[in-house]
Amino acid sequence: MVDESLAGAGRGGPVAGSLTGPGRRRDPGGGGGGRDGGRGWPRSRPLLWAEFLGLYLAIPLVIAVWLPPGRMFAALFAMTALGLVLLWRTPGFSWRRLATEGWGGVRAAPVLALVAATLAVSVAVLWATGGALFALPRARPGLWVAILVLYPLLSALPQELIFRPLFFRRYGRLIPGERAAILANAAVFAVAHLMYWSWIVAAMTFAGGLVFAWAYEVRRSLPLAVVLHAAAGGALFTAGMGAYFYSGSVVRPF
Repeated sequence: MVDESLAGAGRGGPVAGSLTGPGRRRDPGGGGGGRDGGRGWPRSRPLLWAEFLGLYLAIPLVIAVWLPPGRMFAALFAMTALGLVLLWRTPGFSWRRLATEGWGGVRAAPVLALVAATLAVSVAVLWATGGALFALPRARPGLWVAILVLYPLLSALPQELIFRPLFFRRYGRLIPGERAAILANAAVFAVAHLMYWSWIVAAMTFAGGLVFAWAYEVRRSLPLAVVLHAAAGGALFTAGMGAYFYSGSVVRPF
């Protein structure tokens, strides 16, 4: 990697009602009602917890601890595909609404502020660790431009779909309270980057997760979350932090 309480209520039966009660708010990609009979939900709350823990904890841990670095991104691709299927199966979800709503929440100020903060933190980290500032644009400008162009679509967007709409829409009801859900969202986003085995990456992705979750859950804008994610990633690679997010440089501490 570099790494949205939407559910409407199901119309059928007591099981659907127990898992698809009113969420904290209505978000892009959600509808007023779910699919008939709650189709797409696990049959019990413990099963929903199991699904949540498997996707956001077990799979990242397996990738970080056991998989060879060369297979990490294939596993992440499979995790993303699974997450998209679960998102599609979530009652009340709509791809059309997801793609068309929330654009009014995109503002330049938070994007510029995040880029400035990311560059400042990156410069401080590289100075403290002896890293080369702006190494990628100076040494490989063509690759740098390609990353800036492709990263938003191939990395930022898929990550945001899995960690924002899927998390808040399908699993947000498991975590009471908006603040607690945002903190949990940032935590699982950081866990997904455990495969890099770097406390710097963990800290930066947790902080980024807070910002992206705020954009989605508080500002109610998936497009803003994607733009923020893409801008932060571009700033990281521009500053010279790409080595921290490269599977070829992973060194496990065991």
